[in-house]
Amino acid sequence: MLEILLPALLGGIGLALITGPLGCFVVWRRMSYFGDTLAHSALMGVVLGLLLEINMTLGIVVGCALMALILGFMQNQKQIATDTLLGILAHSSLSLGLVVLSFMPRIQIDLMGYLFGDLLALTFTDVGWIYLGAIAVMLVLFKLWRALLLTTLHEELAAVEGINIQRTRIALMLMMSLVIALAMKVVGVLLVTSLLIIPAATARFYSNTPERMALSAAAIGVMAVLAGLSLSWLQDTPTGPSVVVSAFIMFLASFSYRQWRQPAH
Repeated sequence: MLEILLPALLGGIGLALITGPLGCFVVWRRMSYFGDTLAHSALMGVVLGLLLEINMTLGIVVGCALMALILGFMQNQKQIATDTLLGILAHSSLSLGLVVLSFMPRIQIDLMGYLFGDLLALTFTDVGWIYLGAIAVMLVLFKLWRALLLTTLHEELAAVEGINIQRTRIALMLMMSLVIALAMKVVGVLLVTSLLIIPAATARFYSNTPERMALSAAAIGVMAVLAGLSLSWLQDTPTGPSVVVSAFIMFLASFSYRQWRQPAH
C-alpha cells in the first residue's frame, strides 16, 4: 500500500507547490485558454515520445515547449483574434495526436490515463521528474518574479523599466508548458489547467499581496491533492477528477463565504 500511496502523495504535493504560484499569473493575465492549448498539445508530446522512442515525460515536455514557443510568437500577429487562434491550435493538436495514435495499433498506451490522469499510478521515477521540474520552475519564477509582476500590471511601464516583454512572456509560457507536462499523469490533458486556475482563484479571496496569493495557492493546491487522494483511495473514485473536485469545493466554499461576509449595498 505504501509503495502506491507514497509516490502519489509526494508527486501530488510537489506539483501543487509549483502550480499554485504559477497559476496566479495564469489568473492575473487571464491565460486559462493558453493553458488549455498547451495541455491539449501534450498529447502530441506523447506521440513524439513514441515515435522517437524517448522517455515519455521528456517527449511531453518537448511537445508542450514547442507549442509554447509557437504561441509566444503568434501572439504578435493581428490577422486572427487570439482566442480564435488558441481554439484552432488546442483542438487541432489534440485531434492530430489522437489520429496519429490510431495509426500505431501495435503500441498499447493507457489513453484514459493521459486524458484524465491517474495519481495512484505514479512511480518514484515520475516523482523525481516532478521535483526536478518543480525546482527548475521555482528558480526561474524567483528570478523573473519582479519582471513578471510588472508586465502583468502594465506592459508599457515594464518596457520603460527595461524589461523585455516578449522574452518574459515566452519564459512564462515555457514554465507553464513544463508544469503541464509534469501534471499530465496526475490530472490528465483535459483537467490539467484546473490545477493551475482553481487554487489560484481560491487564494484570491484570502490575499492582499501577490506573494501571499502565491503561497496561499500552493497551500490550497496541497490540500486539494490530499483530499482528492483520500477520496480516491477510500471510495475508489478516479484520482485526477477527485483532486479537481476537491479544489472546486474549496473554491465554492470560499466564494460563498466571501459573498456572505460582503456587506449588502
